[in-house]
Parts: sequence; C-alpha cells; structure tokens
Amino acid sequence: MNYECIDLKIKDGVALIFLNRPNKRNALNDQIRHELLSALDSVSQDEKIYAVILSGNGASFCAGGDIDAMAKRLELPVGEIAIKGWRRHQEIQRMMALIHNMPKPMIAAVNGAAFGLGADLALACDFIIASENASFCWSYIDRAVIPDGGGMYFLPRRVGLSLAKDLIYSGRRLECEEAIKVGIVDRYSASGDLMEAAEGWAITFKDKAKPALMLGKHILNKTFESSLEEMFSQSNMALGICFTSVEHRTSVENFLNK
Repeated sequence: MNYECIDLKIKDGVALIFLNRPNKRNALNDQIRHELLSALDSVSQDEKIYAVILSGNGASFCAGGDIDAMAKRLELPVGEIAIKGWRRHQEIQRMMALIHNMPKPMIAAVNGAAFGLGADLALACDFIIASENASFCWSYIDRAVIPDGGGMYFLPRRVGLSLAKDLIYSGRRLECEEAIKVGIVDRYSASGDLMEAAEGWAITFKDKAKPALMLGKHILNKTFESSLEEMFSQSNMALGICFTSVEHRTSVENFLNK
C-alpha cells in the first residue's frame, strides 16, 4: 500500500513507522489513522520483522487529534454526531489495541510534542525513548473531553493513580526531564541520536526467541488484572508452546554442544 501520511521503512528486520504530517505536527485525522492501522496490521503479520519503532517526522511526535477535523464534526447534523463519533472511536481503540498487542517489541521514539492522543500512542508501546525536545501532555481536558486513546488505562500503570489523575485533570505539560523522573520515559537520547538509539535498542531483540517474546508480552499485558493463580495458568500453557518451539530445541542443543 502507498501511504501519504505514514512513512514505513523496513531496516534489517526492524519496522520504522513515522507519522508524516509535519505541517500539522502529525495530528491524527481520518487518513493518517487509516494508514497507521494498515501499517500496524502489516508489520504485525510480517514474520521477518522482529521489532517496531514508532516516531514522527518533523518537530513533533504527535500533537493529538486534528482540530480542523473536530470542527468539521461539530458541523454534522446533531443526530449523526454520536454514532459517527462512536465509529471513529472504535477505530481509534483498534489502533491502540494493535500497538499494545503487537506480537513483537514496540518502541516509541518521541522526538517532540506528544499531546493528547499522541501521548496515548506513545504509552501504548512497550517502551518509550525520548529526546530532550520531547514533551508530554494529556490535553484532553482543554477540549472538554476525556482521554479516548487508552490513557486512562496506560497512564496509571506508568505513574500510579494519583499522578495520572493530576495529569489528566490538569492537562499540564511535562518536559522530558520530569517525564523521565516520574516513569513515563524509559530512556533518554540527544535529539540528533534518537533514531540511532531507538534502533540500537530494537536490535537487542533480534536473536531472541519470537514465541517466548510474543507469549511473554501477551501474559505481561494482563498482569495487573490477573491473580497469581491466573498468571501461573497462562504461563503453564505458554510454556507448553515454548517447549515445542524450534527456538527452544535449538537453544538447548547449542548449550549442550558447547
């Protein structure tokens, strides 16, 4: 598929996805959302890809939802606003679920502002690496709405419930230093080295057993909602799959042959 609002590159088994509306600070409208869904679906099914990096072209990571698109929605007949909004949010939620459940490690390389839905995009990834130009803001309150991209699920798991409430209620902006301190950002890089650092991180997953990574991620994503007994049960089933994998057999044979 040819993309206009997304740049998708495959580099030695790492998928690089760039939001590509720099003149709009990579704000999400219908087109970029549809293209991002397509790109995510494509890389999730590509067995040659072992890691994914999400970033933005230009000075911003993603400024959130497109304000022009919001204005156009207000012009719809009153009877259509709710159902069309519901359909749009079903698509947004599917996009976030694709990121969260990506069957391979996914890194957000935050190069600039990550506001509103853009901040939620970053949180949906497994890891966040940011440059000194990065900033985060759950700015939904400034548009008189609540987070619709999973922020109310992801943010408390990163920073705790009290701070998540503070950030969502106030809509205040966090610069990179504070975002690192409170646990939103996992790693820091100078702006000129951000993508190189992100790719270096992604490469560390290259020779790891794909079944173990995929199954481990699936279980870890449910850890805060699961009891210890449920975690044991899921782990037991996953181990049964791992024990029969080519990767496990090769690993054991290689160890014994040393």
